[in-house]
Amino acid sequence: MVFSSITFLFYFLPIVLVIYYIAPKKYKNVVLLIVSFLFYFYGEPKYIYIMTLLIICTYILGICMYRYKKYKTLFLILSIVINIGTLIYFKYANFLIQNINLWLYKKIDFIYVVLPIGISFYVFQLISYIIDVYKEDTKVQKNILKLATYISLFPQLIAGPIVRYKDIEKQLEDRSHTFSKFSLGVRRFIIGLGKKVLISNVLGELCSKFLISYDNSVLFYWLYAIANMLQIYFDFSGYSDMAIGLGKMFGFEIFENFNYPYIASSIREFWKRWHISLSLWFRDYIYIPLGGNRVETLKWIRNILIVWILTGLWHGAAWNFIIWGLYFGILLIIEKVFLEKYFKKIPKIFSRIYTLITVMISFIIFSGENINVIMQNIGGLVGINTNSIVSLESIYYLKSYFIVIVLGIIGATPILKNIITKVNNQKLINILEPICLLCILVISTSYIVDSSFNPFLYFRF
Repeated sequence: MVFSSITFLFYFLPIVLVIYYIAPKKYKNVVLLIVSFLFYFYGEPKYIYIMTLLIICTYILGICMYRYKKYKTLFLILSIVINIGTLIYFKYANFLIQNINLWLYKKIDFIYVVLPIGISFYVFQLISYIIDVYKEDTKVQKNILKLATYISLFPQLIAGPIVRYKDIEKQLEDRSHTFSKFSLGVRRFIIGLGKKVLISNVLGELCSKFLISYDNSVLFYWLYAIANMLQIYFDFSGYSDMAIGLGKMFGFEIFENFNYPYIASSIREFWKRWHISLSLWFRDYIYIPLGGNRVETLKWIRNILIVWILTGLWHGAAWNFIIWGLYFGILLIIEKVFLEKYFKKIPKIFSRIYTLITVMISFIIFSGENINVIMQNIGGLVGINTNSIVSLESIYYLKSYFIVIVLGIIGATPILKNIITKVNNQKLINILEPICLLCILVISTSYIVDSSFNPFLYFRF
């Protein structure tokens, strides 16, 4: 069940909100746990037992770690092996078999397995919980229902953000429910819905048309590259906005996951602004334990490459994701060793252009079916293997999607936010904001009803 669906917007969510708010305080977590499992069961009935078993195993091993501290390292290793092993089996088994067959000339049969929705997210949350308990950064949760509620919380269950237990522990025990927080949640949810439905979905249609078109003009390659870059951002940031908004409706404060990444002036800054929860997870649980940057240069380079290969693999079991991760790892090394000193001397506009172009190329890699397609789409930007600079088809699509692309570019920057901040007439804002939000909701709903194109790119992770 996706958030941008009629079933969720007008049936599931209103019913859940009514039940949640009429339930006594001591039963609110129970309500959330039940509806979260129902939410997951609706989309993934076959594999709900996997999430359930991993929660139970992690809960038991956490209790064992608390009671038998002498063996807590053993319990930690066992928990990580169980969680990562499950993730590897469902997400990477056939990828491993494919490469073994290719490189070792074997004929191992593929395993029939379907990737459970959201497994990468909830496995990472389980691992962060057990590591924090091991390090005594948080207390072990002795109530399995509360741990299960944390893992299965439906606003962030299937596509993040990756919420750490220690950041939400107190909120599971006690959280405030105010009209102000609820209204902010509704506002944030509607903005996210608009980003997803009115920008990401529309630009996704343009990308789909490019992929089936025989037009290979330079303009069309650039249209695709820009649309693809914006689609991915508005898809995932829109989902994160909806998750954060839903969290507020149920009294939770979920941390920000995006902070206008396309205004970054370096790749390092970009990853401080893009998918923040994933970046922090890899920093705290992989990069720093490896030694971070407090080691000699060669080991630091090793640490960077390990983290970014794993980051690429986390996004998908395919070589383009590994290349995508390595691409960012190498860029970060080059920036640190060579470019950082020059970024401080040159105007920011140049470093921002560099960042935008390198990120745009990264998403061509990210979205590519194979190496040939990736190289063709990158080469097309500079006129390699193209017939013309401009074509009638590319001009047609430019005119058709121009307004959405411009809205996407503006929406990917803090321009509107800054304008609203500078407007001193709070009364005018109070009148206009509800009207604008209502328009976004109505138009988004109309689009959902009228369109069959409504994917969530990050469901595959």
